[in-house]
Amino acid sequence: MDGFLMKDPPDQKKMDGIRLKKGGGRDVHQIKRSSSSTTTSFINQSNEEPVGVIVSGNNGDLEEESSSTTSPSLSHGLVSVCGRRRTMEDTVTVVPGLLSSSSAAAAAASSKMEMVIDFFAVYDGHGGSSVATVCRDRLHRVLAREIEKVSDEGNEEIDWNKVLEDCFLKMDDEVDDKGIEVANMKSIGSTALVALIGANQIIVANCGDSRAVLAREGVAVPLSIDHKPDRPDEMERVEAAGGRVINWNGYRVLGVLATSRSIGDQYLKPYVISVPEVSITERTDKDEFLILASDGLWDVMTNEVACQVVRRGLRGRIGRRCSNPVKGASAGEAAAVLAELAMARGSKDNISVVVIELNKSR
Repeated sequence: MDGFLMKDPPDQKKMDGIRLKKGGGRDVHQIKRSSSSTTTSFINQSNEEPVGVIVSGNNGDLEEESSSTTSPSLSHGLVSVCGRRRTMEDTVTVVPGLLSSSSAAAAAASSKMEMVIDFFAVYDGHGGSSVATVCRDRLHRVLAREIEKVSDEGNEEIDWNKVLEDCFLKMDDEVDDKGIEVANMKSIGSTALVALIGANQIIVANCGDSRAVLAREGVAVPLSIDHKPDRPDEMERVEAAGGRVINWNGYRVLGVLATSRSIGDQYLKPYVISVPEVSITERTDKDEFLILASDGLWDVMTNEVACQVVRRGLRGRIGRRCSNPVKGASAGEAAAVLAELAMARGSKDNISVVVIELNKSR
């Protein structure tokens, strides 16, 4: 996320592959594989790191995971790399089975709720990584509590617009409270892109300029619209609140922030808001995969090209130049190729990509 105006670091030499750091700082080229965990309540409430959370270092992290037979998504792969930035401010969270089998079954017995929901999120920080880190650790837990509350109230179905809006606003309040304890946190923010994959629906909540794109029968279908300050309705909203959109090295709120919605950024409220836009898409057997990515990818690549690259990757028709290439088609391989291509095209931002396979590639 291009937040504050700053001089870009010198271009790094071309990379032959994505440098991945693991363990004690050893650089490797590989994909980590793991099995999905089963939660015992709405989510795993232990003090351990949430399932599937990727904590990205400067050299990036890459993960490939096959979902269990009960998971709505077949498999997913993700990569998060620093790219040409000096620091890493992106982070990613993946929680397969946000709803447990027992809790979801009880809820579904008296309602129309999905039995199991997989949670995926990309957080693109600006001004620092503090807010993105808090979102990574907390937002899915806040969402789980909101869903549980709806279930306890005996509602027949979830109003996803209300649940997700309440979740994002509560997350923003948590960040605001932390700003009292953490110096300068009120001038830090993060975009938030969340995708909930159910057996029958794909729900996307977006706050900022990361993007979700669905591949359906060979067509790239955007499931979110970037919150850019020069978007006519966003510019009108900012100006109606008393703010200004200034074209200074790109359109920015008050000449500072290159997105018009985010979590955090308390010093820019009420011009920058944390209310997400929510899209609900019915799943079909023609849905191929879903791409979630920070703007480090979309700054240099169209939706159509990204989908073409992933489609070829899932069919095993494209590979990466690395010392230990992954054999066969995989979502992780496709995510890695997208990140490499974005860097080759000159992306100057952190790059985070999640590829979620919805149907087996033909």
